[in-house]
Amino acid sequence: MISHSIEQALLRQQNPADALFLQRFFKTGVGQYGEGDVFLGIRNPQTRAVAKDYYKEATIDDIAALLSSQWHEVRLCALVIMMHQYKKANESHKKSLYDLYMHTIGGGINNWDLVDVSCPHIVGAYLYDKNRQDLYTLAQGGLWQKRVSIISTFYFLRNGDITDTLQLAEILVHEQHDLLQKAVGWSLRELGKVDGTVLDTFLDQHAANMPRTMLRYSLEKYGKEKRLYYMALATAE
Repeated sequence: MISHSIEQALLRQQNPADALFLQRFFKTGVGQYGEGDVFLGIRNPQTRAVAKDYYKEATIDDIAALLSSQWHEVRLCALVIMMHQYKKANESHKKSLYDLYMHTIGGGINNWDLVDVSCPHIVGAYLYDKNRQDLYTLAQGGLWQKRVSIISTFYFLRNGDITDTLQLAEILVHEQHDLLQKAVGWSLRELGKVDGTVLDTFLDQHAANMPRTMLRYSLEKYGKEKRLYYMALATAE
């Protein structure tokens, strides 16, 4: 299988010092969100270069094998390969990539960088012209399922469609995990670029009760006066 060659190409570039830094940065300690994840210490451009070299040869079985690797960068490489393939795939292969991705959320896809780099380009792209109920099922799941649900809608936002971002933000607006608060706030910020009036209405309804981290992220593109206004609503509450 070509998956072995891909893994070996990455292993040859490992950097133990950088690996230790990344394991701290991505919170891999006991009880942290990335508990147990293991890094090679490879920079993203190196990982992407390996993916570019091999994506045309990789089969769906190769990708599945890479996604089951203990090494974070090997799984990232698998996701970049999926993104390359998805752009040129026929509908049947797109569905195979989508199904594999959905099956792997919370398994091999288990940190915020893996989610954020890939889900808009696979989950969002696949569901853009289809029924999107899968996103709402994900929104009832665990940390990574919920993050995929809202970040996938970036694909819709880039095409001017705010509906699901808004509805999922309503579902996730009271989430307590920092990574979900940031994801929802970030998504609301991007929604505001498409339709600022809709974001204003959302904040008028929720600013007083939504988590402050989420609120701060949603306000990043507002001017100082407007940011202070909405933050004051949260403070007053």
